[in-house]
Amino acid sequence: MKRQLNFNTVLASLFGIGFIPFAPGTFGSLAAFGIYLLLPGSCYAGAGLYIFPFVILLPALLSVKLCHKAETVLGEDAGSIVLDEFWGYFVATLFLPHSWLIGIYAFVLFRVFDIAKPFPIYRSQRLKRGWGVIVDDLLAGLYANIIIQILIRIYPVFFGI
Repeated sequence: MKRQLNFNTVLASLFGIGFIPFAPGTFGSLAAFGIYLLLPGSCYAGAGLYIFPFVILLPALLSVKLCHKAETVLGEDAGSIVLDEFWGYFVATLFLPHSWLIGIYAFVLFRVFDIAKPFPIYRSQRLKRGWGVIVDDLLAGLYANIIIQILIRIYPVFFGI
């Protein structure tokens, strides 16, 4: 299938990052990590704890339709669609302290769960109309987040807290 660049494919590929010929999902997650590092810590503390989840989850859910439209051009759950990795990474960081170290742990664990796809992540990919593209990465981000939440409570010094 010939790649056709249009509004949906450009956004779904994170402005072309998804067209990198190797590990596009990792590069999409790295882009999210870079933006995470630029965000102020207030997104992850105080009132940000209540507002920022909506700033992440609402556009992630709105991305379902955009990813579905991109799938019609690029193919079902095409590797070049990396917008889902972007949102999944940010789910991995929600309700956690904002630091470069936690950002790295979130990146690594998110990629592990996104690649390994333990239950029900693998099964969620079967969802149609763009839902499978987004939901599997949101679940991978949730798994990474839960692991970090547990580890922070067990051994906070490991996270520089």
